Amino acid sequence: MKRLDDYRHIVGDKLIHEIYRKARKLYGKRIVHINSTYAGGGVAEMLDSLVPLLNDAGVATDWRIIRGTPDFFAITKKFHNALQGDKINLTLIKKMIYLRASEEFSIYALIDHDCVIIHDPQPLALIQFCSKRQPWVWRCHIDISNPNKRLWEFLKGFLLRYDQIILSNKEYQKEDIPVEQKIFQPVIDPLSPKNFELSERDIHKYLKKFKVPTDKPLVTQISRFDKWKDPLGVIDIFKRVKSVVDCRLVLCGSMAADDPEGWQIFDKVRKSANKSIAKGDVILITSENNILVNALQRVSSVVVQKSLREGF
Repeated sequence: MKRLDDYRHIVGDKLIHEIYRKARKLYGKRIVHINSTYAGGGVAEMLDSLVPLLNDAGVATDWRIIRGTPDFFAITKKFHNALQGDKINLTLIKKMIYLRASEEFSIYALIDHDCVIIHDPQPLALIQFCSKRQPWVWRCHIDISNPNKRLWEFLKGFLLRYDQIILSNKEYQKEDIPVEQKIFQPVIDPLSPKNFELSERDIHKYLKKFKVPTDKPLVTQISRFDKWKDPLGVIDIFKRVKSVVDCRLVLCGSMAADDPEGWQIFDKVRKSANKSIAKGDVILITSENNILVNALQRVSSVVVQKSLREGF
């Protein structure tokens, strides 16, 4: 169980006390975070740290996920891409499947909290099917600076009901919607498995376990297999670098339960790098192992992040 006290040696006593002091205003209040998966991807990773720390500060905080059919997640992935500027064929059927998941969730999910925080587009429409008796916040983790216009108009109908929108970059703010918009800067959890200190012994233990040799310099990208992370572009660049420097590429990314497109992108990457994989020059890893991520980041000569769109 994560506790604020664990971070004292990093941020100091003054900041820890300030967090507890500010939390007093929320004593007796209950908050719920709603997203679409407990594992895989940045939102789940963030909530895995945030929810227990809020509870430790005295703010009663729950975490729930919206359930959906495979069709629902296929459609919300298209929504995700379209919000970042991709094209979408927004049919009536797609809208109905999208809305049905929120309607069904509203029936069995008792939302009697004092504040509701909705993450990303998957549960965005839930506000239409719940009796709104408290503030609702939409926490958007993606780049919506240039969304598909037709999809944006559809989603705006739900967003107008919200009390606040939280984004990670000023460039993502929307002038065409009157809802208050705040910026939360990206952060990391220094004590998460991806970031805590690792001994040399543990580093090499995990690299050996996942069959990552260190006889050559490593170039690594840690990202989901997502078109916006541009793994195919990383492979193209690696092939050019490889002709000059003898090195090895590692693409390491988990598969989020709410991202059915991930395996399709993975297959494209595997086909593109087929010959290099056979030679041992490219290693693809899909395991959900954050300590491995930690080890790779520490041992790599170059860590790449070739995102075409990014959010936190």
